[in-house]
Amino acid sequence: MTDSLSFSSDSSFHIPLLASWFAGLPPWAETLVGLAVLVALAALANFIVKSILLRMALRVLPHDTPALGRGVARLTNIVPAVVVSRGIAAVPYLPTSLVTVVQNVAGAFVILTIVLALSHGLSFINDLYQRRPDAANRPIKGYIQVLKIVLFAGAAILMVAQLMDKSPLLLLSGLGAMAAVILLVFKDTILSLVASVQLTSNDMLRVGDWIEMPQLNADGDVIDIALHTVKVQNWDKTITTIPTHRLIEESFKNWRGMSESGGRRIKRALMIDQTSVRFLSHEEEQGLRRFALLRDYLDQKQAELDQWNRRIADDGLDPVNSRRVTNFGTLRAYIVAYLRANARISKGMTLMVRQLDPTPQGIPLEIYCFTTTTEWGEYEGIQADIFDHMLAVLDEFDLRVFQAPSGRDLRQLKVA
Repeated sequence: MTDSLSFSSDSSFHIPLLASWFAGLPPWAETLVGLAVLVALAALANFIVKSILLRMALRVLPHDTPALGRGVARLTNIVPAVVVSRGIAAVPYLPTSLVTVVQNVAGAFVILTIVLALSHGLSFINDLYQRRPDAANRPIKGYIQVLKIVLFAGAAILMVAQLMDKSPLLLLSGLGAMAAVILLVFKDTILSLVASVQLTSNDMLRVGDWIEMPQLNADGDVIDIALHTVKVQNWDKTITTIPTHRLIEESFKNWRGMSESGGRRIKRALMIDQTSVRFLSHEEEQGLRRFALLRDYLDQKQAELDQWNRRIADDGLDPVNSRRVTNFGTLRAYIVAYLRANARISKGMTLMVRQLDPTPQGIPLEIYCFTTTTEWGEYEGIQADIFDHMLAVLDEFDLRVFQAPSGRDLRQLKVA
């Protein structure tokens, strides 16, 4: 082989004493002795390199970089392969074709060993990068995997060329005709590479983000972003593996904005029985002043209504045109005041209590606000405390929540 990576027999070991050792032996015995000597030399070189030099190197290398240690260990396998490649030609009476095959196999093994060591080196680079504080925002694992694919593809071409004893340029020249096949085989890899670049450059996804993708049953934290896949640990501790290109082709919800804002939204409605909504009498209105949260509202509302009603009286209109306070409106004002007084509700974000369109199940009275924490357990506790209080305070306003009749309700109605 002239252009490929090879180890020529011209550079083989020259052992002067072999002639004297082999004197008087039959040819087959000389071959066996030569092979035994070669194996012994290769084993001795392997022992020296791994037992002495490798141990010394591992002591110098940092102990928290296992990928680098594995890469150095891989490189030590080159030494016995080189010994075999150079020494096989010194074994007497071996066929030239067999010597060439052994040298080519040893050369291919050296190429594979170097590529595996480089692969561990790339993993070491990724490990070092992940120690940076901004590594989760800009992961490079996908790019590292692309480089590994290129390395192994190049190594495969060189190894085949070495084994065939041909120039690798001949193999590369034939790849042009196989471009369509290569594109088909590596379609997912190409799509994933483009998607990975878009996800990273646009900061669409980071490790630790909470994402939702219902079409793929993914709802949880991103634990790994690789070239071909993104792993999501769902809240039930199962793991969903999503092809990277699906995150570009389809929509998904990222909750990172909520986490970074420091507040999580409460958006839930009480279904109020429409038949329980009515005006408050003067005595009932005065009774509600027991609630300190309602005093400012009632004073402001009463002043507004008195002004309106005086104008009605001055115009000589029927009292039916006058305005009065309702129990439903007063409840809404009470809930707003209650939320503003709650230290666990954010005052810098949207806070309102609104009526939605009436439904056959009642009038939805929706609470829309944000908590001061994004921690799931605390959020659920704050939300539950608010609605516990709202449900318990409804009787003070003579209001009822809607609830579909149960068997107990029907039995009581039958008895009545």
